[in-house]
Amino acid sequence: MGTCSADLAALLGPNATAIAAADYICNKFTDASFAVDNTYLLFSAYLNFFMQLGFAMLCAGSVRSKNAISVMLTNVLDAAIAGLFYYLFGFAFAFGSPSNGGFIGRHNFGLESIPSSSFDYSNFLYHWAFAVSAAGIASGSMAERTQFVAYLIYSSFLTGFVYPVVSHWFWATDGWATAFRVDNGFLFGSGVIDFAGSGVVHMVGGVAGLWGALIEGPRIGRFDSSGRSVALRDHNATLVLGTFILWFGWYGFNPGSFNKISGFYTSGNHYGQWSAVGRTAVTTTLAGCTSALTTLFGKWILTSHWDVTDFCSGLLGGFAAITAGCSVVEPWAAIICGFVAALVLISCNKLAEKVKYDDPLGAAQLHGGCGAWGVIFTALFASEKYVREVYPSRPVRYGLFMGGGGRLLAAHIIQILVIVGWVSATMGTLFYFLHKFGHLRVSADDEMADMDLTRQGRLAYVDHDEDESQKQGFK
Repeated sequence: MGTCSADLAALLGPNATAIAAADYICNKFTDASFAVDNTYLLFSAYLNFFMQLGFAMLCAGSVRSKNAISVMLTNVLDAAIAGLFYYLFGFAFAFGSPSNGGFIGRHNFGLESIPSSSFDYSNFLYHWAFAVSAAGIASGSMAERTQFVAYLIYSSFLTGFVYPVVSHWFWATDGWATAFRVDNGFLFGSGVIDFAGSGVVHMVGGVAGLWGALIEGPRIGRFDSSGRSVALRDHNATLVLGTFILWFGWYGFNPGSFNKISGFYTSGNHYGQWSAVGRTAVTTTLAGCTSALTTLFGKWILTSHWDVTDFCSGLLGGFAAITAGCSVVEPWAAIICGFVAALVLISCNKLAEKVKYDDPLGAAQLHGGCGAWGVIFTALFASEKYVREVYPSRPVRYGLFMGGGGRLLAAHIIQILVIVGWVSATMGTLFYFLHKFGHLRVSADDEMADMDLTRQGRLAYVDHDEDESQKQGFK
């Protein structure tokens, strides 16, 4: 008899009828709890996937008009490829426990044993949306000069293998560095707290995009003959406001990572998991807002211009940074997270320009740099109380600045190193061979011409055609 049934039976009376009634009532409450939690996770998955629309708008607005359709296509392509490859392989590699020594899952290919006591279809949908995000980050870094076949190959490899392996390490119950382990084999007696993926999602996508953009080189005209930076301006700043959709979707990305909302910490209390979900939304908001404003004023100091693109980049940098610790830090700490994230983003962009690295969206700097800062930030500011609530099965290791010692920080430094190493070894190698065999970058002629016209057979904007037809109508 469960705790609920035993407590209720004690109140109803010590007889068979009372025990049966208690079991029936408690089972109904359990069923309702499962329904509420799965509905919550599905809704979070929808929000998470809705972010792809915002990212597609941001990408299309951030490139030149002659490449808008090509960029839009790659964003839709990422989602479609991830749908198949994460279904066939990715979810099993990520969560198919028991795993191969904590390295990679090896069960549930093609969702063969889903639903189960551990996972439902909602879990697959939610994590598929994460895989799409990782692929989308990389595609942003490589925009305006990458072959279509390269997108097909690397997106399949990233969403079907590279990203799932990393998510297994840090999110599966038997991953070698996870904080969700059910035994005592925690890394440094701590495990890694990367709640919604500053490292798992954002760093993976950022490092992958970094290698792709480095190997294929900058766009033609991005730097002049003397090495000075030449701005290839975005063609539609209004589309960049797809960032608002990303902001909205982040409330599924971060709070949704609880996977449920109906749990309670103390029975009969107003404070429960629903409160932690709300707090996570608050920390996400504060980090993004602080980073956006800091970036806006920081770039104004440097350039004397107020730029909506800088503001939007800062907002997303704050979100990427807070994603790791959003559930275990105080709201005031989220402001610190956002402020430093803005400085990291500005510094990474300056460094990229100095070394002649070309990333049309600044995706590697934003997601890779701010994601790495988020991993470190969590190890410094994680609250003991919130860590106990969110990770009840692990030893209580919390932030260094909160009095928790250095074990969590050591685990998080390892996380950054292994993500950089793994993604570099896999995606870097793939991009190298694609480049070596001539399948990575388009020809110089295609790049200088309209890629939408040469590769897609049409233009995104046909105002001149409409003008001609109108002139003919007046004749």
